[in-house]
Amino acid sequence: MKKMTRRDALVLGAGAVGAGGLTAAGFGRGARAAAIPTANVSPPAAKIENGASLRVLRPTKFVDADETIFRANTQKFTAETGVQVRVDFAGWEDLRPQTAVAAQTGAGPDVVVAWADDPHIYADKVLDLSELAGYLGQKYGGWLALPQRFGKKWGTEQWIALPMGGSGGPCVYRQSWIKEAGFDTVPSDHAGFLKLCQQLKAAGHPAGFALGNAVGDGNAFCNWLLWSHGGMVVDEAGKVAINSPETIASLRYARELYQTFIPGTLSWGDVNNNRAFAAGEIGLTQNGVSMYFSLKNDPRTAPVAQDTGMARMPLGPGGKMAENVLLLNGMIFKHTRYPNAAKEYIRFMMEAEQYDTWMTGCGGYWSHPLAAYAQSEVWKSDPKIAVYRDTNTVEFWSGYKGPISAASGSVAADYVVVQMYAAAASGQSTPEEAVREAERRARRYYR
Repeated sequence: MKKMTRRDALVLGAGAVGAGGLTAAGFGRGARAAAIPTANVSPPAAKIENGASLRVLRPTKFVDADETIFRANTQKFTAETGVQVRVDFAGWEDLRPQTAVAAQTGAGPDVVVAWADDPHIYADKVLDLSELAGYLGQKYGGWLALPQRFGKKWGTEQWIALPMGGSGGPCVYRQSWIKEAGFDTVPSDHAGFLKLCQQLKAAGHPAGFALGNAVGDGNAFCNWLLWSHGGMVVDEAGKVAINSPETIASLRYARELYQTFIPGTLSWGDVNNNRAFAAGEIGLTQNGVSMYFSLKNDPRTAPVAQDTGMARMPLGPGGKMAENVLLLNGMIFKHTRYPNAAKEYIRFMMEAEQYDTWMTGCGGYWSHPLAAYAQSEVWKSDPKIAVYRDTNTVEFWSGYKGPISAASGSVAADYVVVQMYAAAASGQSTPEEAVREAERRARRYYR
């Protein structure tokens, strides 16, 4: 057994178990084994319905192993239970519309591995997963901070979804090029970070951050700008508070930072910065581990991977990590004919033998929501990816500081924050004009 540190087990509320109740369990395929500490608890009794079959909808891969191992784990579930499962992979921008159709029609997928906010948009249409969440939390050392935020219906202990992983957004950069720009490390303050980007551009290695309607990278960059400057969309009571001195300061900063970017970032989606970085067109961006994983595993770009480093983006007030997390949030629609089979499917996919194989195969791209998985061998496999291990301990969320709700989910889906920064950074609007428009749009949802 490996003792978990306080950092490993950062949780909000109940669900953690003491080290004395943990045992080391070796799991994996072939010779690979991961010492994931677990508690000896029994899963909920859920008798799978006769003749059960399931449809599952989830976002498409960014790393090949994501889909390959997810499908293999699903086939393993079918082999062990007899439940036939069809998995459909939707484009990142298509996942929300397809989820909305299923919710509105009461037909289609039984299980949706959705984006973070989505279960809260359809809270009255999904099953209560509290019993299953309690079991997984007890067995695997407790749920981390952000997954608890997005798994539970706001202000209650009722779980309406089970977070399955999160893709973090640290700074990704070319090590030799920041040295060329006169820096040994990425500064942790905004002024230093701006200076680094200015020097990189002067050296012919501009920065590049997505300012288009990109589920992952657009939200990652713009939410970081907002939170790291002390801004928020709404206050604790859910009152729109985006029009603040902190937000305006962040918009002015974004306008300066934008001057260091490669042209075209206003239309960037979730693949553009990956391509630009691999091609040597940019020297610094923000991304999940997928980009490094792809570079490392392609002989043509392996030299780029060797020169790639990852570091925290500049911190927020109080020295807090202010990076956005793209969270996968598994929910089960009430229209399913086979609720027990659906719950068993999610439980099976979250158990160590399947989950650690998936997370490790993806190189940590979908970082764990349960504390025990901090002991996974993936976090020791390459020192560079250790920065992704604490992804789900971040204390900011979509719609911060207010309740996670249909309103917060709708503001995120409508790219209110992203478009505010795009307008101000590019000079299409003044910071004051951009924030007033964002305030107007947010108030349409927060009535």
